[in-house]
Amino acid sequence: MFTHNELARLQSQSLKMQGHIRRQTYSPEMEKTLRRFSSWEVAELIFKMNPSTLRGRLAADPSLPEGLVEEDGRQRWYSLEEINELRRRIKVKGKSLMPERPAGKRAIRAAVANFKGGAGKSTVALHFAHAAALDGYRVLAVDFDPQATLSHSMGLSDVSEEYTVWGIMARDLIHETERMNAATRGAESGTALPRRQLPAAVTGMGLDALRITDFIKPTSWPTIDLIPSCANAAFVEFASAQYRHLNPEWSFFAAVSRYLDALPDDAYDIIIFDCPPAIGYQSMNAVFAADVLYIPSGPGYWEYDSTTSFIGQLSEALEDLGRFQGGQTEKAFADIRFLLTRFEPNNELHRAMQSAFVQVFRPHVTEHPIEMTRAVEQSGRFLSSIYEMDYRQMTRETWRRARASFDRAYDEFKATLLVAWDKLED
Repeated sequence: MFTHNELARLQSQSLKMQGHIRRQTYSPEMEKTLRRFSSWEVAELIFKMNPSTLRGRLAADPSLPEGLVEEDGRQRWYSLEEINELRRRIKVKGKSLMPERPAGKRAIRAAVANFKGGAGKSTVALHFAHAAALDGYRVLAVDFDPQATLSHSMGLSDVSEEYTVWGIMARDLIHETERMNAATRGAESGTALPRRQLPAAVTGMGLDALRITDFIKPTSWPTIDLIPSCANAAFVEFASAQYRHLNPEWSFFAAVSRYLDALPDDAYDIIIFDCPPAIGYQSMNAVFAADVLYIPSGPGYWEYDSTTSFIGQLSEALEDLGRFQGGQTEKAFADIRFLLTRFEPNNELHRAMQSAFVQVFRPHVTEHPIEMTRAVEQSGRFLSSIYEMDYRQMTRETWRRARASFDRAYDEFKATLLVAWDKLED
């Protein structure tokens, strides 16, 4: 017979293995570090300029960051901070290298969601966050998934549950209940609303005293911050049901949206949500807060079937939320996109399923799927993105092919966000 004690023993064994994997993957200090980028990467892949043009600018202005020079003097290697300094100071044909951002707008928010496990949600969220950072954007990633794949890939694993999305939701319950208790029915009656009582188990955690920034953790990327997740945050679905019972008028699905609204508009440029493989309290908070919905899917029939079920159930859930608000709140996305992942161009079944996606979901299907390559498989094993991997670890052509696939997907993602960004109210 196997009880909770056996499960606890198995978890303990797994935690030891996690530590071993981290020692093999990260630096000796067990911290993930960001590599430097070669001058040809900076010029050709990041700034989209001729490498000789960059060399000329560096030679003409000795005050520009020099990077680290290889012993043979053939290659320079730049940190992301140095790359952004070059971006701020160099212009090409009078044009700035700074990324496009609509003036007077808050950060644009994109949710990567599908309840099919293995669809590539965390992989897409991780690569889009890294690509956006290399593009010059300041990124906040929010991990809604208790599996915490995105958090682990970002180098965060020792996270307490009160600093996850669950903590944000519980804190919001306390603040919203206090606000309701302080409100009145209105000038006409002048009578106070019935006071809503929260138990000490909720109010005694100290979450109401946490600042907005307490939930945000830095990563090895200097322009990417993360609201992490952890396995213990899985109980949020049970806790949230209890919280709704304690205060039925609490709009639980808007908790994260309210939290993000409290951030300064210029704190970040892009906010990316990695959603769990289920429609629940956390995922509904993500989709309600999102401006753009990105739905990754593998190229198989069952994945197509699962994606169809996902959008149907999501539609019903959003309709129910509208009824919960008396029809006053109807969620609308600025755009919805379907992105095929693990795609093999020479696979006839994959091409047939791509055609089916396009035929049914046009114009919402992205033009460029994410291709499955050996480099992508290797990056996944090492909890890294293709952008973090040094091209010298494999053949340059293998690395470039994988990066090109994600670059094309990110370029479409960025174009979608920019159009949606313009639609946001100032």
